[in-house]
Amino acid sequence: MFKENYNIIGVMSGTSLDGVDLSHIHFTIKEGKWSFEILESATMPYDSQWINTLKTAVDFSPQELANLNTKYTALLAGIINDFIQKNNIEKLDAVCSHGHTILHQPQNGLTLQIGNLPQIATLINQTVVCDFRVQDVALGGQGAPLVPIGDRILFSSYDYCMNLGGFSNISFEQKNKRIAFDISPVNTVLNYYANQLGLDYDDKGQLARSGKITTALLEQLNQLDFYQQSFPKSLGFEFVKETVLPLIENYNVKIEDKLRTFTEHVAQQIVIALPIKKGSLFITGGGAYNNFLIECIQKQAPEVEIIIPSPKLLEFKEALIFALLGVLKLRNEINVLSSVTGSQSDHSSGVIYHSK
Repeated sequence: MFKENYNIIGVMSGTSLDGVDLSHIHFTIKEGKWSFEILESATMPYDSQWINTLKTAVDFSPQELANLNTKYTALLAGIINDFIQKNNIEKLDAVCSHGHTILHQPQNGLTLQIGNLPQIATLINQTVVCDFRVQDVALGGQGAPLVPIGDRILFSSYDYCMNLGGFSNISFEQKNKRIAFDISPVNTVLNYYANQLGLDYDDKGQLARSGKITTALLEQLNQLDFYQQSFPKSLGFEFVKETVLPLIENYNVKIEDKLRTFTEHVAQQIVIALPIKKGSLFITGGGAYNNFLIECIQKQAPEVEIIIPSPKLLEFKEALIFALLGVLKLRNEINVLSSVTGSQSDHSSGVIYHSK
């Protein structure tokens, strides 16, 4: 007999490198319906050395990656322990952790999230559920996005659920199937150019707002092969490093103009991704704070109702949903949808480690 209540910590590190998100969550399931309460939450920022390491790790050798994985697992364990102690959290059912994506090449059968080594369970003295993507890739899937089953279970009242983080992704129901896919890079590119001006990010999109669209660049971006592909499809930082940034760097224009052009590109690709340009669009992730980007989306899709939730849900929705994925794994229930990832079948993904 399964429990009705779960006491969980969800842990997420996204490609925008703003830090490790942690959320303490109570889940309840009654008569097949899930509900949740987000209790304490925090984002623990990376120091400059870790940011630089995680940015460049895509080029590491296998041995360097193995060493990094060990060091990052220890870092993550320390962050989780501090969060538990600071908030006096007791009697956890599990810590459910995504880890940090370094490599994502599903077409080559490869995805790597560091921080998911077995010793993390012993280091934090808790049951840990983690490494959610590897099994799906082994089953022929994209290994991403994984959040859509959480959208279906927890946020079904919205027509579309979208995350604006390092990349944008969307999920929605179509013919009784959950459809989801990555749309385009977002903060991986916008932050890159803000960094060149000595800023962590373009606050509210003000720099982009001051720039001008470079029409030829916008056209080239929109013509990239990825945007012509049908779903399921997903993106990794390799796409940004090898394709997007070299293309933008071909243009000798001001950084503000690059930001303005890329923001327009993101908005256009988001609207193209909506099968019907009406209904409710629920937006979370750090990009939801980019007022100018939100305005560009609204201008492109005036009949869409854009809904941005409270800061706690906006910032910690992915941590919340990876917590849910972990609970579903503990219950041996489906937590990855083949209609989303393209894998051979729906399945219950992730590994469970118990502290020794």
